[in-house]
Amino acid sequence: MDIHSPNVASKADALALRYGSDAMPAAGPWNEHIALLLSHRSVRGYRPDALPEGTLETLIAAAQSAATSSNMQTWSVVSVSDPVVKAEFARISGGQKHIEQCPLFLVFLADLSRNDRLAKANGAELEVLPYVETFMIAAIDAAMAAQNAVVAAEAIGLSTVYIGALRNDAARVGELLGLPQGVVGVFGLCVGYPAPGVTNEVKPRLPQAAVLHHGTYDHAGEPAHVASYDEKLSTFSGRFEMGQTSWSGRVLNRMGKLKGLAGRERLSGVLKAMGFPLR
Repeated sequence: MDIHSPNVASKADALALRYGSDAMPAAGPWNEHIALLLSHRSVRGYRPDALPEGTLETLIAAAQSAATSSNMQTWSVVSVSDPVVKAEFARISGGQKHIEQCPLFLVFLADLSRNDRLAKANGAELEVLPYVETFMIAAIDAAMAAQNAVVAAEAIGLSTVYIGALRNDAARVGELLGLPQGVVGVFGLCVGYPAPGVTNEVKPRLPQAAVLHHGTYDHAGEPAHVASYDEKLSTFSGRFEMGQTSWSGRVLNRMGKLKGLAGRERLSGVLKAMGFPLR
């Protein structure tokens, strides 16, 4: 069975893998699509095997079927196959070799340039373009489109992993892709078949009680939820990853020092230089 095929016997098994048997939410309505979603895992090792003909177009059709704010469709995507460019992306991303390995690498873009060109062609001006809200719409549109593509890829037996580290040097990514003003790479996406020996499992998440609030925001029980989750993730990481660490440790390590942003602390200035005034 492929690594990304839903491989759980029941919804109880799927919920137990995602949350742990002691934090399973109520088992409500269920079908194969929900099972697929719960079976998601990131894969960081790929065979070079070519994908079936038409795979790219199918994934983009799925992506374009995602919701988009007011049907403005403020996103685009670049499919990258040049090994030299992929190697540079791997370098920008801190040496993530799976970018070079995967047969399909996509860069999803927040793209306000298309609508700006439309306005200019019609002798109009889009007054909302310089504002933070408009950039957020474009970035959210790109993320929703990409997630549709991920679900579609997994539904046909492929594996994926997002590459947010492209934002380590968004300007260089823009140069490599020939992006005009008003376009920026939000993240990359590896797509392909997992390499032999890649055995990623479903990674546990915070219990629903830590993220689901009813009526008002209530974090009274958060310390207990985090403590329980720390134990689960520490056990998981000890089995499957390089070093054993808790979720709290990950958060403090990743967000505690500015160096954790790996260059992205300059992103506001980079975005402005790339045509996003962010007013």
